[in-house]
Amino acid sequence: MKAGDGIHIRKMADDEPLPVELLLLADPSEELVSSYTRRGETYVTVCTEREEPVGVYVLLPAGSGTVELVNVAVAEDRHGQGIGRQLVMHAAATAKTLGYHTIAIGTGNSSVGQLALYQKCGFRITGVDRDFFVRHYPEPIMENGIRCRDMIRLSMKL
Repeated sequence: MKAGDGIHIRKMADDEPLPVELLLLADPSEELVSSYTRRGETYVTVCTEREEPVGVYVLLPAGSGTVELVNVAVAEDRHGQGIGRQLVMHAAATAKTLGYHTIAIGTGNSSVGQLALYQKCGFRITGVDRDFFVRHYPEPIMENGIRCRDMIRLSMKL
């Protein structure tokens, strides 16, 4: 199944339970996930054949006409189907509709697949927050055989 075939993205209702398992795929800190989901708006990708979410993202207002796209996650059994790209592009279109001028995102230096995806979607690298993951996560994060230490910041004009 490719993105767009039998799936749709929608904003979650305030009383709807968060898809915590999905959110933790992209961010291992339950404390941080809880914090930004309370302050932002969460969107889920749902398959028509089953109503459970297979993808998620959160838009978090960042001030000065900028919104941050945080925690883009896709269920592991749905990787490689274009859902991540659809989530990122939906987030950019939603941010523009909401009146934002810039959308920003951050990813780990070890998240090579995500870094490629964001650049393919039109994001440009704007900076590096050195040792972000060392400061904010008590346990080391390893990905693709690389220790995740730095946050690569990207943004896109809408």
